[in-house]
Amino acid sequence: MSYPVALARKNLFHDRTRFAITLVGIAFSVVLILVQVGVYLGMMYNTSSIIEHTDADIWITSRNNRNFDFSMPFPEHRENQARAVPGVAWTKKLILVWSLMKIKGGGSENVEMVGFDPESGIGGPWEMVRGNVRDVKFHRGVIIDESSIAKLGEMDIGDYREVVNKKVRIVGISRGARRITTAPVLFTSYRTAQELNPWIESQTVFVLVKVEPGADVRTVRDRLEQVMNLEDVYTRDEFISATRRYWTFSTGMGIAFGFTILMGIIVGAVIVSQTIYSATIEHLREFGTLKALGAENRMVYGIILQQALLSGIIGFAIGLAINFVVVRLYSNTGQVIIQPWLLFAGDMVITLATCMVASLISVRRAMQVDPMEVFRA
Repeated sequence: MSYPVALARKNLFHDRTRFAITLVGIAFSVVLILVQVGVYLGMMYNTSSIIEHTDADIWITSRNNRNFDFSMPFPEHRENQARAVPGVAWTKKLILVWSLMKIKGGGSENVEMVGFDPESGIGGPWEMVRGNVRDVKFHRGVIIDESSIAKLGEMDIGDYREVVNKKVRIVGISRGARRITTAPVLFTSYRTAQELNPWIESQTVFVLVKVEPGADVRTVRDRLEQVMNLEDVYTRDEFISATRRYWTFSTGMGIAFGFTILMGIIVGAVIVSQTIYSATIEHLREFGTLKALGAENRMVYGIILQQALLSGIIGFAIGLAINFVVVRLYSNTGQVIIQPWLLFAGDMVITLATCMVASLISVRRAMQVDPMEVFRA
């Protein structure tokens, strides 16, 4: 194998400009795929971050609700039916409602207000920068997520703001509750959320259920579906999946990201195929010489595939290095980008496979070369 590898390396480095163009194309494809998938995964995490950090096995929502952010309220007395179902350890009510907060200098900003039980902290912020979760028990106390400060302006504990013309007091700063809607997030007590939004008086948006130790979550979910026949009942994972499906398909986000990723793969494949094809055509006489000397087709095939693999490996390494720089710059803006190791492994497989498939055009042309061309004038 050292023979075709050496020839493949010489063919690649013979025209360094062409080789550089190949690497740029592959690196561009690698960065585009890694960054786009990472941004998408980060957005999907934002859609379900509150669900994931809430200690509840089952979520009860209004009928035909498909996501977390735009859930409709239903009568809060329905919690009593859920609490009486066998296998249920406890239930908690949770409110998510859109509201308006006035900002300094005039104007207002849409905010997502989460009303939770301050005694248990379930459904509330999971990482506090300053203050305590239970401080929302104070009259109209709210906790602001630090990602909201960019839109709401600088604020600190003890400051006052207005929500729907009612004063609220900042009692804490949290971290990590960034939403895909980009709206600022406020955490407050369940009762304060109802007080600030009178149209949901005596109503809740979610009922959170914890099953008893040893009880099967799906079995309890099925029982709740029979009792809560006016609402939808999800397990935690089902509600996360439903929310992510909504944002991926109903909003067109998945199509947009998928198209961008596909374009990255196509661009890389076109550049690699064009470059390797040009290099193959330029060295047709050399391939003819090899065949005239008795080289088998598989050696020629191996040389071209080695060129593609070497290009893919080097291009992927360059793209990986650029990706880390892009991720660092992107993270500095406060955005969430998630890149698990499986993403890197998958992108490497896609890159090498794309390079190999793109080289098949060159393989076909090289296989057709006539050894007698070497002896023609």
